[in-house]
Amino acid sequence: MPALETRASVRAFALSLPGAFEDFPWEESAVVKVNKKIFVFLGAEGNDESAGISLKLMDEASHGHALTVPGAAPTGYGLGRSGWVTVPLTGTDVPVELLCDWVEESYRTIAPKRLVARLDAE
Repeated sequence: MPALETRASVRAFALSLPGAFEDFPWEESAVVKVNKKIFVFLGAEGNDESAGISLKLMDEASHGHALTVPGAAPTGYGLGRSGWVTVPLTGTDVPVELLCDWVEESYRTIAPKRLVARLDAE
């Protein structure tokens, strides 16, 4: 699946989570937030070659797994120290379902308990 199509699928999934909304704090660079807190960085739309996402993965297994993706790395600006990982969407065979699992994990880490409970009830 092309990177931009993968990004669109991940974006749609992230926005389907309770209380999630898209924001553009840095011009064309998109993020998805819950309760005013970012749980996934989507980057700028358009260039298939630089497509990637950043998410907060606190589970040791999923964090380690994400870092095994070719080109993945701890997120810059000091976010990597807090569990954030940047995963490229170009040149990798990461299934969209796995990316969405990681988005949900990031959401569960950031979202208020009442919204996580709503997600579990759905």
